[in-house]
Amino acid sequence: MKKTYSGKYNVKNRKKYRGDATNVNYRSSWEKQAFMWLEKNDQVEWWNSEEMIVPYYYDVDKKRHKYHVDLTIKWKTGKTVMVEIKPKKQTIPPKVKNPKSKRSLNEAFAFIMNTNKWEAATEVAKDNGWKFEIWTEVELRQKGILKKEPGKLKKLKPMKPYR
Repeated sequence: MKKTYSGKYNVKNRKKYRGDATNVNYRSSWEKQAFMWLEKNDQVEWWNSEEMIVPYYYDVDKKRHKYHVDLTIKWKTGKTVMVEIKPKKQTIPPKVKNPKSKRSLNEAFAFIMNTNKWEAATEVAKDNGWKFEIWTEVELRQKGILKKEPGKLKKLKPMKPYR
């Protein structure tokens, strides 16, 4: 089982944070790195995390739910974006190996839920004259939030025999 990297984030530049700066949580190392990047970025007018709540309809259980958007960012250019941070593999339909397995069902349901959330967020953003974006590891690297992909390991020199 994978360990989740989450915790409480200490906002250093409170003038730049719009919302409750004492209650900012990250749910992945990528989110934490994005928070640090936003605080240092001179082009950011303000930002917040999970302050924007978008209602959405989940096609699986046929009920309405609330989606807490990872980030809302207002750039000094006047552009505002709502951002979801997700691994690229979670933004594409899952490859189903065994359609009856619990794992395959969970992956399919998660993808449907994410799609429902993102469709609702896109509409809310559009209604406000904003944009909704999904930042995967690709976008995070392009923006300089994540370091470059790890390179190949150098080939080790053969060791001399122990005598």
